[in-house]
Amino acid sequence: MSLRINDVVPDFEADTSQGPIRFHEWIGDNWAILFSHPKDFTPVCTTEFGAVAKLNDEWNKRGTKVIGVSVDGVEDHKKWINDISSFASCDVGFPIIADEDLKVAKQFDMLPADAYLPDGRTPADSATVRSVFIIGPDKQLKLSMTYPMNVGRNFAEVLRALDALQTANGKGVATPADWNVGEDVIIPPTVSDEDAKAKFGEYETIFPYLRWTKLPK
Repeated sequence: MSLRINDVVPDFEADTSQGPIRFHEWIGDNWAILFSHPKDFTPVCTTEFGAVAKLNDEWNKRGTKVIGVSVDGVEDHKKWINDISSFASCDVGFPIIADEDLKVAKQFDMLPADAYLPDGRTPADSATVRSVFIIGPDKQLKLSMTYPMNVGRNFAEVLRALDALQTANGKGVATPADWNVGEDVIIPPTVSDEDAKAKFGEYETIFPYLRWTKLPK
């Protein structure tokens, strides 16, 4: 299947390093981030898992659950977690989905339907399983990013994007390039000047379609 912004993400049952889950049930009323990896015990992915683990308090502040997925089994995941924890000097508090049959990778359109793992496979055989999916409490896909194997993901940017999504969705605004919490926001073009004045008070008009305002309390 092809997965696009605002699509309801696939629901699935899977084994994880913390036991079995049903994905939509696991998300509950939270935001969720699913980030995928082509193989356990790989260098870039180890640093990425460590970065996510270190941000545990930040995910919690934002009501967001984080889950990894890698195309290896639960026992390998548990062994790999020891390396990640040692590297990051912190606990890995989030689960890792075992996706040996590639079910999740295919449902999230990271691999074609006829993909399989050959004997003696390497990470290159599942190289496209290198995505980040941010999912809302409504189970809809809000944002996705895909990276090559040789470029580590910037989870500070994932956190910033999550802040922007939660702000935009919660306040009925849009966020400009490079936006961070506390900075001015954009009034959507669908909001009339009259309604903008009533909702936001003072605002600055750059162009008829670009209006800046302070973030509503």
